[in-house]
Amino acid sequence: MNMLNEPGMASETTSPSSLLTDLSLLAGAPNGIQKLRELILELAVRGKLVPQDPNDKSADFWVNQIENEKAKLVEAGLLRETKSPSKVHSREYLTVLPESWQWVTLTEIILGMDSGWSPACEATSSPNDEVWGVLKTTSVQMFKYLQGENKELPAHLNPRPEAEVKAGDILFTRAGPMNRVGISCLVESTRPKLMISDKIIRFHPVEAGAYGRYIALCLNTGETAQYLAKAKSGMAASQVNISQEKLKLAPIPLPPLPEQHRIVTKVDELMALCDRLEAQQVDAESAHARLVQALLDSLTQASDADDFAASWQRLAEHFHTLFTTESSIDALKQTLLQLAVMGKLVPQDPNDEPAAELLKHIAKKKAQLITEGKIKKQKPPVEISQEEKPFNLPKGWEWARFGNICSISSELVRPEDFPELRQVAPDCIEKGTGLLTKRRTVKESGVKGPNNRFYAGQIIYSKIRPSLSKAILVDFEGLCSADMYPLDVFIDPQFLLNEILSEVFLRQVRIAENRIKMPKLNKESLASFVLPIPPLLEQHRIVNKIYQIVTLCNQLKGHIRLVQQVQVRLTNALVGQAVA
Repeated sequence: MNMLNEPGMASETTSPSSLLTDLSLLAGAPNGIQKLRELILELAVRGKLVPQDPNDKSADFWVNQIENEKAKLVEAGLLRETKSPSKVHSREYLTVLPESWQWVTLTEIILGMDSGWSPACEATSSPNDEVWGVLKTTSVQMFKYLQGENKELPAHLNPRPEAEVKAGDILFTRAGPMNRVGISCLVESTRPKLMISDKIIRFHPVEAGAYGRYIALCLNTGETAQYLAKAKSGMAASQVNISQEKLKLAPIPLPPLPEQHRIVTKVDELMALCDRLEAQQVDAESAHARLVQALLDSLTQASDADDFAASWQRLAEHFHTLFTTESSIDALKQTLLQLAVMGKLVPQDPNDEPAAELLKHIAKKKAQLITEGKIKKQKPPVEISQEEKPFNLPKGWEWARFGNICSISSELVRPEDFPELRQVAPDCIEKGTGLLTKRRTVKESGVKGPNNRFYAGQIIYSKIRPSLSKAILVDFEGLCSADMYPLDVFIDPQFLLNEILSEVFLRQVRIAENRIKMPKLNKESLASFVLPIPPLLEQHRIVNKIYQIVTLCNQLKGHIRLVQQVQVRLTNALVGQAVA
């Protein structure tokens, strides 16, 4: 979409803002639409979004109108006289304003300033107009007033009508967490009986020369917002504040009053366009994801070899248009894992020893380990029913219970006895990839309670929130959280890890999770899962093929990130050029 095709955007704009016409570049980049919104606001307060009208009286005239109005109110006893404010000189700021504009301080263009109170209130919002409430700071959003964000005033406390918010007020968050301080909005309409808290400052612009929506816009962007960010004080990001005195001295770039209205109108128009672009982008991304998944599903649901070949051909013909996002590549990897455990990723070799023989060898080995006291005896597995088999297996493959092909070990120890060993917990493992993201010793982890000892060659599997697929094959020894199972594996451990990360395994995890209140997988449930087992030599071939494919997928993701980085740099350059 090109902004030149939108109403109101034509040669009337100045040269810098004509860069907005290249929306395809801005909107297509990561956070591009957000960058576009920021650019619109920045251009607005620099006098570059709409043209200046030589017929407008300059800002000097409107400042005089404001001063005259305030003088009349003081004379009538409706406004307290204040000290002459510090004047703002344009040389103090980087931005040189249009000739008809003027830098002013906020206090020059408003009628006083006050804050409310914060009585101990219940968490529930005041339900209707008959109940007094106190606004929370979350009621103040950038350019948006949310009257529903309030707390009910307890019945034993008397309200303070002087703190009641009114239409035409500008609200400003002066205290709270770092990301909630310094935000302002204009109250265009409100229900009665809502009071501002002591964390919100309220003031009203002098309408003779200042338009409330424009002033609120200035406070949220440009050098005014930069000044307010520097004006924050406090010891921690969780609680900072801006004093009224600092807020009063906030610099405001003031255009003629008619231009203030034209700027707000243009901002509204362009923000609505951004909303439409955002909705189109979300729709396009959703449609793309559904298309990718439908084509990938056609592979796993193929009825025979010919059907599979035809589905793969359709996918291959459009590969470079389908797999253009990290999420689509992740979906491809998951489908390839599914194909691998269905026996469709590599060809079968009739010379391989069948999986039935492999399972017999495993049973003998486990019996020997039980006799030697190295593993505990397990309950005899329940025979696998036909209903538990989700698909037909290739020749030479067998279905087996999870407990048939591995043993869930447990060796709880005290962490303080092994300070230098590596320690692994669910937060150290990336979701669904089998990758370790944090490396730390037991001492560095600071764990106090009992941990399980594990050894190189084992798989460590998180039993907490198991649908997150946090599992890893370790090549070192150490301790793991008691929320994890160390697994002794009797087939190719990398193949089993791939099965654990596949949809075949995840489907059973989700069923087990739904049966219990807490998302925790017990040993009995895990041991009962049903998995397809290929011949051992085919397991090795599948592992090698998955490694090759995952490497290619990671290279694709790296290319996508590189392209995104270039887009971000181009976008930043474009924005920088627009506001220069």
